[in-house]
Amino acid sequence: MFSKLESYPAALLELVAEANIAAKAIPPLFPLSANVAVNPFLGQASEPLSISAARLARTAGTRITPPRTYFAAKLDSGDITDADLLEALSALSGRFNTPGLQEVKDAARITVEPPTALPTVAELAADVSGIDWPGLIEDRIGAWAAGHFDEGQALWQQARTGGAFAAWREFASRDLTPEIQGLTGFGAFVAATNRSHWRAIGRAAERLGITPDSAPTAFHRWLMTLGGWAQYARYLLWQADLAAEPDSTVTELLAVRMVFDEALFALYEDRIAARWAQVVAAHRTPVTPTRDQVIDAVLLEAAERAQQRALAEHLTGGAVAAQPRARPKVQAAFCIDVRSEIFRRAFEAQDTGIETLGFAGFFGIASAHRAAGSDVTERRGPVLLAPGVPSRAAEPAQDDLDRRYSARARRAWGRFKLAAVSSFAFVEATGPVYAGKLVKDALGLSGKTHFDPAPQLDPAIGPEQRVATAKAVLTAMSLVDGFAPVVLVVGHGASVTNNPHESALHCGACGGHAGDVNARLLAGLLNDAAVRDGLCAQGIDVPADTIFVPALHHTTTDHVTLFEQDLPVGLSIPDQAQLEGWLATAGALARAERAARLPRTPNPESVLYRAKNWAETRPEWGLAGCSSFIAAPRHRTSSAALSGKAFLHDYNWRKDDGFAVLETILTAPVVVASWISLQYYGSTVAPDLFGGGNKLLHNVVGGIGVLEGNNGAPRPGLPWQSVHDGAGFQHDPLRLTVAIEAPQTAMTDILKQHPSVRALFDNGWLHLIAMDDSGRLAWRYRGNLEWERFGDGTNDHRAVAAE
Repeated sequence: MFSKLESYPAALLELVAEANIAAKAIPPLFPLSANVAVNPFLGQASEPLSISAARLARTAGTRITPPRTYFAAKLDSGDITDADLLEALSALSGRFNTPGLQEVKDAARITVEPPTALPTVAELAADVSGIDWPGLIEDRIGAWAAGHFDEGQALWQQARTGGAFAAWREFASRDLTPEIQGLTGFGAFVAATNRSHWRAIGRAAERLGITPDSAPTAFHRWLMTLGGWAQYARYLLWQADLAAEPDSTVTELLAVRMVFDEALFALYEDRIAARWAQVVAAHRTPVTPTRDQVIDAVLLEAAERAQQRALAEHLTGGAVAAQPRARPKVQAAFCIDVRSEIFRRAFEAQDTGIETLGFAGFFGIASAHRAAGSDVTERRGPVLLAPGVPSRAAEPAQDDLDRRYSARARRAWGRFKLAAVSSFAFVEATGPVYAGKLVKDALGLSGKTHFDPAPQLDPAIGPEQRVATAKAVLTAMSLVDGFAPVVLVVGHGASVTNNPHESALHCGACGGHAGDVNARLLAGLLNDAAVRDGLCAQGIDVPADTIFVPALHHTTTDHVTLFEQDLPVGLSIPDQAQLEGWLATAGALARAERAARLPRTPNPESVLYRAKNWAETRPEWGLAGCSSFIAAPRHRTSSAALSGKAFLHDYNWRKDDGFAVLETILTAPVVVASWISLQYYGSTVAPDLFGGGNKLLHNVVGGIGVLEGNNGAPRPGLPWQSVHDGAGFQHDPLRLTVAIEAPQTAMTDILKQHPSVRALFDNGWLHLIAMDDSGRLAWRYRGNLEWERFGDGTNDHRAVAAE
């Protein structure tokens, strides 16, 4: 195989560099099969919110802060105080010409007009022609992209050789729709473009007057008009980066979009040239926040400080000292997911001998997993990481073959139902056969969830690596001694009906899958006698009578499934009936607490049927309401009812030699939690840009995402029904507060070593607070590696940092 090397002129190389930067300004859209929360501001993490507000106002025409009425209501209720506003003003001073206290309070009562994005050529052409060119472009790119990027939904797929731009050139050169609408000669125009998407970008940029100084926001603007298609292409780039491979799909889509505008400019140049020159000049100007955008940033910061005050009050009431205690009866390690907080409180209330732990839901084993009867590799770990180990469902060869035959039969039947000819006769001939299924689905009588046989790590993983993995996980859990006879390893998942976004309700740390595989892998590892011997040799002595039991918390019903069948032969769960009774009672308590928040829930037991109701748009609230991440020993939070709004990670810095666990927490679980928090934030404050639209109008496209209607681009983010109950928001749009019981110096050292994580805190996308030895919020990270005393943000931070 030979590679073709091309040389580009210097001017084009500058545009190539800017295009690649613009590609990284777009957040990724993970496909529905593994739909995980994504920070929609991922590409803006290196700048503060006010500058991002100005950038996205220019490139997308949207606000990224809550409406002023939101802040006015908090001021009226007393939630935001003058002290909060003064602290916020102090925190943001020096960056911009900050307003005064009274100006901010007055501004909260003034409605601000939504921003308008700089127009594209298509929008200018629509103004002068009366033809909806932006709509036509969205439709034609969507018609092509739905087939090109299809992940198995379509019966016939387009050829993908040559890349996205080559495939689009072939499609567009034969697509007559633009010409019918008035874009004369468009097919020939496309056929005449260079086959290299970089040269096509260069030619279009030269024709449209785009130079390197105007390209950053001009390219960003064009990519934003592509919506979910650009974001899916960014996902492909994300995956390629993890594998250290190249991918140019985002910039190829940029070339597609620019070719449309180049053709329209040629058609309407005499009528729009002057206005377009003004647009290009505006793209050259620095991105600078307006006075209103600075005020919005102050108001948001004040609202977050008010929330932190409330959190401090909760923790002060619950910050009890650790008490010497007898060996616990049961320990249960749950995912740090906020939905676990409610269940953990309810479970602990069943007996004083029950302890719970919080840990990232992939339980330290990021696996490339193959389910039973499948060759598809599922990434069962955080999307920030490449899978570390292979695993598979272990079952006899004949059972595996039977599963494959069954799967092939189902696929053949499905294709017969959807085929071009047979689909019409199918409904007439077999429709009545489905009457029973329709009745069962309508009444929520569908069958139980079936699980694969116990998963196993690849046999090629040697004993030393197995012991090292087990030790690393137990150390990160701060569980190296005091083991109970029964240790539950509890993943979580959400079984729902008729919901394309089902994977978004699963475990974000497990790549949008349920956490059962990871929980079962860890329990199997820790029950291995050879692994236990290795742990003992390294100072972790697991008692002989301790068994690790994998389990799955069903977040829609608060039922817990125990995988006792995974236990080694001869082992059983002691007092299993009592354990199951505790879990059942805890589930009932958790449902009662959640029922108060769910609409149309006359009693706690009605929560059970939401997951089976194929018309239910809100089977659960997911992580709506998440506002804080707390890493501390459990006794710091055990007496605090945090209402399912806190990620709880067990951490004892005194057992963390060299602060390796703290480094892991700050660079992995905290970042995943920030993605979740900011996705809910973005879907709430900017639903048209970062939200998933109305579930009632969704149609799945290509197995990738959902369309709101029957054409256009996939909608990213969370559907409206996931953040709004019909009367008001169920997510308070605030950035996440991270509270960690650890020395500030240790956290400062870690931030120095990880610039990308530090940027999240320096630019205010996350807040970092250090807890003292009494469990109280004591120090707030101010940015630039400096700290201030919590609740004293108006002080001279330099003096405090030097203290």
